[in-house]
Amino acid sequence: MPEEKQSEPLLEVKLLKKHFPIRRGFLKHVVGQVKAVDGVSFYVNEGETLGLVGESGCGKTTAGRCILRALEPTSGELLFRDPQLGKVDLATLDEKTLHRVRRNLRMIFQDPYASLNPRMTLLEIVGAPLRAMNLARGKELEDQVAEILRVVGLRPEYMRRYPHAFSGGQRQRIGLARALAPRPKFIVCDEPVSALDVSVQAQILNLLQDLQNELGLTYLFVAHDLSVVAHISNRVAVMYVGKIVEMASTHELFSTPRHPYTEALMSAIPLPDPRPREKRVLLAGEVANPANPPSGCYFHPRCIYARDVCTEKEPEFTEISAGHYVKCHRASELNLSGAVELTPLK
Repeated sequence: MPEEKQSEPLLEVKLLKKHFPIRRGFLKHVVGQVKAVDGVSFYVNEGETLGLVGESGCGKTTAGRCILRALEPTSGELLFRDPQLGKVDLATLDEKTLHRVRRNLRMIFQDPYASLNPRMTLLEIVGAPLRAMNLARGKELEDQVAEILRVVGLRPEYMRRYPHAFSGGQRQRIGLARALAPRPKFIVCDEPVSALDVSVQAQILNLLQDLQNELGLTYLFVAHDLSVVAHISNRVAVMYVGKIVEMASTHELFSTPRHPYTEALMSAIPLPDPRPREKRVLLAGEVANPANPPSGCYFHPRCIYARDVCTEKEPEFTEISAGHYVKCHRASELNLSGAVELTPLK
């Protein structure tokens, strides 16, 4: 599986920003901006999984929705290598061209209960993208839906049933089938297992990996559970208050983190036996307000390693070793602790 940057990544995000206006008063004047995503850059190679992690509200899901143009980005480039059109900037595409490209850009949503229309059968839900993109009609559509249901582990005769007849794990398989229907190249997985039991999580994760190997899929895997990310991701990007603070291969990030925020996340991973843990990094204070972020490094009010330069100057997002990028003034001098134990899910 790829870890180094390919000459032509499938997706390259450059300085992506998404700011939401704060409006006040009777005339709803704009008095500020919530910087949900603030200058994010990363790439995803074809056939790999990039994990995007961070605390709730850090901008992970917003970044994924901007890539799919479910939200209009404020600025930045979203360079996608489409099989038919070649390299295109998703941020500037007109509706007609975007409709063509969306065949290769799909999303799996977090909540398997809220993301499925209770008034539609499985045939209507899974077949919706095929009809919308004029890929199949009538008997051909039914045959394709039946095949996709088999692929995700559901019986084709279920296609006349409604979502309420299925468990949470089965509903997430339906959501996966809907995403797979037009045979996409790239899928944003928005915390697809966070609402499921642990045993069902492992089934869905293994299914995602099997489908990736069989169909050549590429994933942006948005999550906050680091044990899940370690299991499925080739590389991991860590977000804090709208910015990516570290990105590296999964093994390197978990074994030798270079950003203090990443170290704190690693120390919070629950272990079956807590005795091997040498220390727990407890962060002081609250997460910075994206509408009024602090000066310099956004993380400095909570960082035990902060110095004067951290409060005055924003650090650059620099490559400190092959494929390992960090946004920290002291990355080269700190000796941080990684995850004590990584046990892949079965």
